[in-house]
Amino acid sequence: MFDIDGTLTETMKIDEECFVCSLAEIYGFTGVETDWSRYKHTTDSGIFHEIHLDRTGRLPSDAEVSHFRQHFIALLGHASSASAFAPVPGARQLLSDLSASAGYRVSLATGGWRDSARIKMASAGMCFDDHPAASADDAHDRESIMKISMQRAVERHGMPFVSTVYVGDGIWDARACRALGIRFIGIGSGERAARLVSEGAGCVFQNYSDAGLFLESLDEITRAV
Repeated sequence: MFDIDGTLTETMKIDEECFVCSLAEIYGFTGVETDWSRYKHTTDSGIFHEIHLDRTGRLPSDAEVSHFRQHFIALLGHASSASAFAPVPGARQLLSDLSASAGYRVSLATGGWRDSARIKMASAGMCFDDHPAASADDAHDRESIMKISMQRAVERHGMPFVSTVYVGDGIWDARACRALGIRFIGIGSGERAARLVSEGAGCVFQNYSDAGLFLESLDEITRAV
């Protein structure tokens, strides 16, 4: 089960820029905290609800959520048209290899909204709809998103799974995995990699350029379950 931003696509920076810009252009919210780990739910829907409540004293209506989401997704679309988003090195081939393997199946669990995930993956040469998935359209919290993704994988493939491993780049990913008892592989380097290890990552990779080593580690983790 894969996260998307920073895990499959190099889109953390542009995602943040479009999100912050949308908050300013639609609602006039400026000076927004962009250390996403400080929010209760590090998802597009969770962050937007928390900021809106903090700034206005009330939760946003469904119409307000929809308006913001559409504007944000439009900005992402414009950005992807101007310059294609890059995949994390090796991500496209790894997804293809795992999907074709006898022992693994792929699902996606992203804290982003579904349509933004589609744009990012398509721009980076991957297809969101090739895999069972859950997103911030389904829940505010990552734990629920991950559980929905697992359930959709079972429904898509018509069978239960022996174990689940989540691959992500955020400390919020590691914490959600710990809460659910799911094994976690981190994606990152330097200080981020060290933080992911401290949060419980079984191992951390900078990217998937050494697919063989990644798959060996994945095999070891699943055998240990």
